[in-house]
Amino acid sequence: MAIANYIKTTLSKTDSAKEFLSNVEDRFKTVDKSLTGTLMAKLITMKFDGKRVIQEHAIEMTNLAAQLQTLGMNVDEFFLVQFILNSLPPQYGPFQINYNTMKDKWNVNQLAIMLNQEEARLNQLE
Repeated sequence: MAIANYIKTTLSKTDSAKEFLSNVEDRFKTVDKSLTGTLMAKLITMKFDGKRVIQEHAIEMTNLAAQLQTLGMNVDEFFLVQFILNSLPPQYGPFQINYNTMKDKWNVNQLAIMLNQEEARLNQLE
């Protein structure tokens, strides 16, 4: 009774509760795979457009990675840092070069702090 009609109509009729629950589980596995693909595509193709602050952009990318993790796809933090760096426009080129020449790797929080500073520096130049 609590399942929405548009979901009920996609499930096959059965008299067994165990079989019914198995059908529900199978149905949502397909949805999870589709959602995983959609989220991954968004994460990979996302670009910073400058319409908002850089911190919001980094948070959105971090949220996508967290959603992927809940679906069983682990996105390594340092991999995410590279995705964020790769999503930046050309004016962040010197920042990226500086990061790539350092021995240390930043986590997402460190990157966000440094990006805020770089954004402030770039805004002063304009």
